[in-house]
Amino acid sequence: MKKIGIVVKADQEARKKAQELEKWLGSRKIDIIKKESSPPNRGKSEIEGSRAPADLYCVFVLGGDGTFLSAVRWIGNHDIPILGVKFGDVGFLAGTAEDRLLEVAETILNDTFATQARMRLLVRVTRNEKERAAETVLNDVVINKGALARLASIETYINGLYLTAYRADGLIVATPTGSTAYSLAAGGPVIHPAVPAMIMTPICPFTLTNRPLIIPDSSVIKLELEKGSSNIQLTFDGQIGLDIDDKDTILINKSVHPIRMITLPDQDYFDVLKAKLRWSGGRV
Repeated sequence: MKKIGIVVKADQEARKKAQELEKWLGSRKIDIIKKESSPPNRGKSEIEGSRAPADLYCVFVLGGDGTFLSAVRWIGNHDIPILGVKFGDVGFLAGTAEDRLLEVAETILNDTFATQARMRLLVRVTRNEKERAAETVLNDVVINKGALARLASIETYINGLYLTAYRADGLIVATPTGSTAYSLAAGGPVIHPAVPAMIMTPICPFTLTNRPLIIPDSSVIKLELEKGSSNIQLTFDGQIGLDIDDKDTILINKSVHPIRMITLPDQDYFDVLKAKLRWSGGRV
């Protein structure tokens, strides 16, 4: 018997659609594990509640990209296919629209679907050689200064070699999937999810020569703050946060546990990209 997970945004429309999906799955004798997505919690570094059961056949996510990222955290390192279902505006992480949900669910239950591996980043924070946090992110990890803090100075090393000290409001390290999220808003490039790379995008850099940098996904990034740094926070996929200072070392590398996103025959990355970025293709 198949067991399916449903993660729902705390929204009336999404809850109504989830009830419809539950009823439909129940009529087919499918076990259901339902979870309402948690709002971002920027004060804790540990996930609340239990992880998704490892034997889930797949997970449906009813909501926007934030809900999808919450579901990815719930799945953790389990190899469970996941499908985002959008409501209204196009989401970069959504695989289908809510009006096609039952049709697509039928296809998935019949095993007539493919998946695409999306790389994630493993982020470890240590202080005095003790690990404070270890998180896996699908989109990005961000160093952000507080509203009243001075510019952050972030010592950056690639594969053990010194690169530069970013003096900026912050620094984003993103995956190709996350290239269309915060990194894009900060001036970073759009990278196709199949490209094996990581992106480092400074936020409002003091020196204009500090530009976004694309590096191989085999790289290991080490970040440290200058002495006396305060009011700085590290955020993981915008879901949770951790206060950091000059005693912390941040290590970032490719995770060995990608996410498997369900893909459908009529779904194309470039169509989503054009719709979301409003590329008409015509003359200006």
